[in-house]
Amino acid sequence: MSWSRVGRVVLGFALGGALATAWGSTSSSVDAYKRTLRPLLFRLEPEHAHDLALWALSHGLVAWWCRASSQLERSAHAATCAEQEVRRALQSTCWGKTFASPFGLAAGFDKDGVAVDALFDLGFGFVEVGSVTPRPQSGNPRPRLFRLEPDEAIINRMGFNSAGCEAVRAHLKRLRDRSHEAGQVATARNSVANTTPTQTMPGKKHLGINIGKNRETSEDDALSDYIQVLRTLGAFADYLVVNVSSPNTPGLRLLQRKERLRDLIRQLKRERDDRGPQWQRLPLLVKVAPDLSDEEIRDIAEIVVSEGVDGIVVTNTTVQRPVTLQSPVNLVQQEGGLSGTPLRDLSTYVLGRFYRYTLGKVPLIGVGGIFSGADAYAKIRAGASLVQLYTALMYEGPCLVPRLERELVQCLQRDGYRNIVEAIGADHR
Repeated sequence: MSWSRVGRVVLGFALGGALATAWGSTSSSVDAYKRTLRPLLFRLEPEHAHDLALWALSHGLVAWWCRASSQLERSAHAATCAEQEVRRALQSTCWGKTFASPFGLAAGFDKDGVAVDALFDLGFGFVEVGSVTPRPQSGNPRPRLFRLEPDEAIINRMGFNSAGCEAVRAHLKRLRDRSHEAGQVATARNSVANTTPTQTMPGKKHLGINIGKNRETSEDDALSDYIQVLRTLGAFADYLVVNVSSPNTPGLRLLQRKERLRDLIRQLKRERDDRGPQWQRLPLLVKVAPDLSDEEIRDIAEIVVSEGVDGIVVTNTTVQRPVTLQSPVNLVQQEGGLSGTPLRDLSTYVLGRFYRYTLGKVPLIGVGGIFSGADAYAKIRAGASLVQLYTALMYEGPCLVPRLERELVQCLQRDGYRNIVEAIGADHR
């Protein structure tokens, strides 16, 4: 029996057991995941567990369980947070696009775009694939992903492992073609549809693509790498993110320096705009690190505003190691970027500084340590128009988003807000 068949059988039994646990108790599907699936997954080396989860998603196993679990939970929460009430409170518009949910999946989980439709089935309003590099590269040697379980955190030094932009393009083209064949996307499927930005996913589902440079490409030559990925994948994106903040690619964070960043953004915008009117409507964002001085935050904010950047993703992982970490020293001292609960307050602080320095004129996506609706609400009050998560998915499980939505709506109602838009930047008023 092949590994994939063994994995399918094991996951099938585990998912069935978790669903039975949820059915036979008053606990949520998140609690069922923690008691049944997570102990099994956490026995695996972290990257193997991630690969297995991605495989299960791409084969429809996870979405099936989440749909069944959500049906079990819906009646229990109907009195406090009806589905229509949640949708009204959480729907918003950004870059002229309607987002049914402010919760998105951060880049890094599905780097090559192999399970995008399944990830939307988990309830995300938008999914960001990548980082995608021009040429395939394997990334840093394994092990390169570490769980800090007592801290609900992850350290990664993946190093932009990527199938390359041509392989990702093939994955996204198949995804778009399936949507067209199902009649879900109105744009005609023809040669233009694969060279001009058009919607890949149906309805209010939005696909972001995070772009990076290859490891061997110097900072001086980085522009050509970003341009190549933009040209190859821009036609499939609802927005693009220029990643200049991963700590795991040597020299990458140097591109956040004032004049380097200004030149990079200016050239990428010119490349985008020269490709025609439809390309000019493609939002171009930049993703920044949390390990910035106030002067650096001010400089980046000035560039974003003056150069007309469409948004900022705040933040990437941190190279800092808070003294509050409880995990074993051999894990805490691993090189790489730290994500999860220990990043939450730092990323929210940096988010607030960017909101202040951009005068609230630029949409911000808040990322870092979101494990609850209250965590998301704190980022929205600090200035986020949308939020993303990743690490919480590993600790809380695939059925997390509906719970986060309910909790966020309860926070909004408590403070008298009818919709998240009213709460954006509330801490600065």
